[in-house]
Amino acid sequence: MASEKPSLLIFYQYDPWHSSIGGIQTVINNFIKYSPKDFDIGVVGGLSSGGYSLGHWYERSFQGKTIRFLPIIDLGDDNVRGFIPTTLKYTLALAKARKLLNADFMHFHRLEPSLAVSGVSARKTLFVHNDIHQQMYGADQAHAILWRSLPQVYFWLEESLIRRFDDVLSCNTDSLTFYKARYPNLSERLRLVKNTVDTDVFSFSDTADKNADRLKLIQELGLASETQFIFFAGRFHPQKDPLLLVRALSQLQMASAHLLLAGAGELEADIKAEVKRLGLGRQVTFLGRLSPPQMAAVHRAASVFALTSIYEGLPMVALEALSCGTPVMTTNCGETPHLLTSGSGVVATQRDPHTVSESLRVILEHPTDFPAEACSKAAKPYHANVVIEEIYNTMRLQLRRKTD
Repeated sequence: MASEKPSLLIFYQYDPWHSSIGGIQTVINNFIKYSPKDFDIGVVGGLSSGGYSLGHWYERSFQGKTIRFLPIIDLGDDNVRGFIPTTLKYTLALAKARKLLNADFMHFHRLEPSLAVSGVSARKTLFVHNDIHQQMYGADQAHAILWRSLPQVYFWLEESLIRRFDDVLSCNTDSLTFYKARYPNLSERLRLVKNTVDTDVFSFSDTADKNADRLKLIQELGLASETQFIFFAGRFHPQKDPLLLVRALSQLQMASAHLLLAGAGELEADIKAEVKRLGLGRQVTFLGRLSPPQMAAVHRAASVFALTSIYEGLPMVALEALSCGTPVMTTNCGETPHLLTSGSGVVATQRDPHTVSESLRVILEHPTDFPAEACSKAAKPYHANVVIEEIYNTMRLQLRRKTD
């Protein structure tokens, strides 16, 4: 992996060309797409399809960039959790591949895999994508992650590993505050980082542009012209709690409202059963997995994007909705409530169907209070080209200081 350029290895259990659903994957994809030409980028990931051998480096094209790719595990359908956690399989495989790893910088998007490269020389950065305290101790999320049943073990592991990172970057202010209180001696390493939105894909021209996408989708689905779309996109996973949104739609009692569900995951059968039980079949459409351009078109068509998560960091999909000029309704978790303005969204103060339905109603019944321009403005500080350039500039400075 030797290179005259500054070199970066990105560690995450995904296949960039056949990615599972998730915000972390989008964070990494943007980081690659907007990487400068003077950096050599490598991804240590997994395979979702055949054609390549595990444990070998390949040079491939991605997002218009030539990158190095080292697949170390077969991923299968990673939208559905298996008996053995993917992170565990990835960490064990990484330990076997450590002799293939050499770089100036190493970026980790989960804590556990860093255990496998202990002692490998590089400037290591941990990206924290969730509100860790809420993730581990919050209510109503017993099945969200395995670590919730072993919090003491997790925090023991975290304490032993986090000190090995030169930088810990969190997209969530509550999580950053938690870490600074827990690790006061590491405060200089702990910083807030913005998640990003790719405005090459997620944007809108004007209100007419959005209305054209709405009418096109209405025609494709054979719905009434007055239809207002509520959009959900993400993994069908307990953390995202799409069942709460389905139950809120039932309580909304608004004939013009139509829920669009994009994604896949372990709760899909449960969601479909709940839609049937509540008699909502004519008001719900499952879109399956969408490509980024397809996602952008649905964002523009939607009257509101709905986020009903139990815990979050800063979900990329909320930034994408805002950048497409669409207001966001979110539960009170993660960073999204902090970035929304009165003209770009509504925060549901309680996680129950009635409160969520009434929060949706505010936007659906008063669309002019949430103009597309206000939504787009709320996402402007998170434009990928600007945010990512700043991160790479910091990395150059760090490398210069090391070599001086």
